Amino acid sequence: MTSAKLALVATICALAALPAMAGFHQATAHAAVASALPAPAVDSAPAEPGKLETAVLSGGCFWGVQGVFEHVKGVKKVYAGYAGGPGSMANYELVSTGTTGHAESVQIAYDPHEISYGEVLRIFFSVATDPTQLNQQFPDEGPQYRGEVFYATPDQKRVAEAYIRQLNTAHVFQKPIATRVDALHGFYKAENYHQDYLVHHPDQPYISTYDLPKVAMLRQAFPDRYVAKPITVF
Repeated sequence: MTSAKLALVATICALAALPAMAGFHQATAHAAVASALPAPAVDSAPAEPGKLETAVLSGGCFWGVQGVFEHVKGVKKVYAGYAGGPGSMANYELVSTGTTGHAESVQIAYDPHEISYGEVLRIFFSVATDPTQLNQQFPDEGPQYRGEVFYATPDQKRVAEAYIRQLNTAHVFQKPIATRVDALHGFYKAENYHQDYLVHHPDQPYISTYDLPKVAMLRQAFPDRYVAKPITVF
C-alpha cells in the first residue's frame, strides 16, 4: 500500500479494528478456515536430491505472506518482492499505483524433501490469503494485491491448477477461488525495508490486525509445520 494509505489504515486499525478482530475474521471466507484445507490430491514430482526449489505466490500485501512462510518448516528463505510486470518498474512506489502489471509477491525457497510444492500451496490457501477475493485483500485494493500462483515449471502449473480445481469442487470456500495461475517471467526483490517487516514491526496496527492472526492460524492449523523462530532475510 502507499504511505498515505498505510497511515490511514493504521489510524483506523488503532481506533477500531483491534477490539473487533474476531468478528472481522469470522465475516470472511478466509477466516472461516480454522483448520488445514484438504491435502492436494495431485502433488509435485520427486525432487532432485540436495536441490532447493522455489515457489512464487501473490496473496495481497507481501508483509503477511512472507511472515507466514518464515515460520514454515522446510522453508529456507522467503523474499518479499514483485512479479507479473517488467523489472524496470519493479519498485514500491510504481507498483503501488496498480498500473505496472506487478503483484506484491513472495519468493519461497524450500527443501522439497521436507515440504512439497503442493503442501506450500495448501498452507498458502489455508492461512496466508483469502483466495476468493478478486484484486484485493481485506483493506488493500487494486491489481497489485491480486491472488496469483506464478509457476516456473509445467509441474508447478499442473499441481496448482489441480489443487484449485480440487478445492472448488469440494466447495471449501463460500465463493469460487479467484487466484490466478500464470507463468513466471521474473521475480524482483522488494526494497530492504519491506523484508522481514512482520518480524520487525509486530506492534504496527496493520500487522497486528491482518497479519499476526495468519501466523497464529498457521500454528493452530499446521502444528507439525510451524517453527517458532522465523527464517528471516537479514
